[in-house]
Amino acid sequence: MQKRELRVNLKGFLIWTGIMLVLLLLIYLVYPSIVGDDNGSKIDEMVKAFPPEILKAFNMDIAGLDTAFGWLKSEGFVFLYLIIGIYSCLLGSTILLKEESEKTIEYMASLPITRRKAAIDKIIVSLFYILAMIVALGVFNVIALNITEDPDTMQLVLLSITPVYPAVVLFALGLFLSTFTHKTKKMLGISIGLVFAAYILSVISEMGASVEGFKYLSVFTLADSRWVITNSELRPVYPLISLALFAILIILSLVRYQKKELV
Repeated sequence: MQKRELRVNLKGFLIWTGIMLVLLLLIYLVYPSIVGDDNGSKIDEMVKAFPPEILKAFNMDIAGLDTAFGWLKSEGFVFLYLIIGIYSCLLGSTILLKEESEKTIEYMASLPITRRKAAIDKIIVSLFYILAMIVALGVFNVIALNITEDPDTMQLVLLSITPVYPAVVLFALGLFLSTFTHKTKKMLGISIGLVFAAYILSVISEMGASVEGFKYLSVFTLADSRWVITNSELRPVYPLISLALFAILIILSLVRYQKKELV
């Protein structure tokens, strides 16, 4: 079952990861010319005119835009969190539903495995592809930035790990919600909406003390990139919270899927 799932989901993984790698490559090739000839300092001066809340939301108060690594620590990782989050949530919301929409549920039922075992195999393969995407992007960023400039490699490696925390929770959330419907198209819209809603809540939470509580409603808080940038270490509490949320949602998903009437 796992071999079949690896084959079926390989194309999507290659497309998503390939597009991201190409975009990052273009940025690293073009960025030196953008910040060259003292343009980097001018960009930093322009950025300082933004409201402090906006600067904090994008880490631009603790990371300059005069280098590609500075861009990655600010806008770059926001972009990565969103794309990896969307991929993960879409994967979770469709990994079970597609058997119904593609009319292959009869094939699954004919296999000598239980419904729970089939779902677990799909979850394992999905996590493999999510982690593979994060590793591929992280390795590419480390290599590319060490070629083009001299970044803090340890900090970059730690930052490259942070997308795992919101990604696995979004995957599990998408999986759980998919057990309440039979329509794949419906879940596609819900999944993308969930990711953007979580991101907006994360941004709003940086706008002041009165709205700081919104960060507890956003999975992107688990990434905690600001802590990594300022301390060059991972805060242990967020991986534990991520693991706990993932485990709870996976268990609920398996229970729901076991009782779900398949079409």
